[in-house]
Amino acid sequence: MGKAMSVDRLREKWDKYAPRYDRDIGFFERVQFGGGREWVCSQAHGEVLDVAVGTGLNLAFYPDAVRLTGIDFSPAMLKLAHTRAAELGREIDLREGDAQALPFPDASFDTVVCTLGLCGFPDERAAIIEMYRVLRPNGTLLLLDHVGSHHRVIHFGQWLLEKLTVRMLGDYQTRRPLPLVEEAGLIIQRQERLKAGMVERVAAVKPAAEGS
Repeated sequence: MGKAMSVDRLREKWDKYAPRYDRDIGFFERVQFGGGREWVCSQAHGEVLDVAVGTGLNLAFYPDAVRLTGIDFSPAMLKLAHTRAAELGREIDLREGDAQALPFPDASFDTVVCTLGLCGFPDERAAIIEMYRVLRPNGTLLLLDHVGSHHRVIHFGQWLLEKLTVRMLGDYQTRRPLPLVEEAGLIIQRQERLKAGMVERVAAVKPAAEGS
C-alpha cells in the first residue's frame, strides 16, 4: 500500500474528522459491528486500558467494577470522550499518546482493549507488541476490527476501497491482526469471524510468567 502516513499527519486528519465520527460510524455500528463492543467490553476486568479510545463509544459497555484508562493520539477525539464519560457518570483516566509507544510501564494492566483501532495504526505490529508489553501475566487482550475477508471477490473490493481510505484517514481494509497477536506470544481463547469474514473479534491471554 505504499508508505504509511506519519502519526502527526494522521492526528491532523482525525482532529478534523472528530466532530463527524460518531454520526458517520453509526450505520456501520448497527449493520457491520453490531454487538461487537458489548462482546469485547463485557469480558474486561480489573485495570483496563482502552487503546485508541476515540470518542469513548465503548464506555457504556464496560462492567461497573473495572478501572479505566483510555489513550488516543487525537486531542479532539479525547475531548469528545471526556464529554461522553461525564454524561455517563463514568470515571476514566484519558491520556494523549501513541499506541505504537504506549506511555505505561510493563505489566500495568489486567485487560487491554482495542476496538476499530488496529486498522488505522501506521504499524499495527508495533501496537500489538506494545499491548502485550503493558499486559500483566494472565492478562487479557480484547479486539474488534474490520479485517480482510477470506472471500476473494470481497477481498478485492476491500483492496480497491483501501486505496481511498488509507489516503483519507490511514484506514486499512485488508489487515488481519490475529496472526500478529499469536506472533506476539498471546494465546487465543475466543475468536469469531463475521460478516463474510470482514469483521473479527478476538480474546487472547498473555501467558503466565515463567516460574509462576
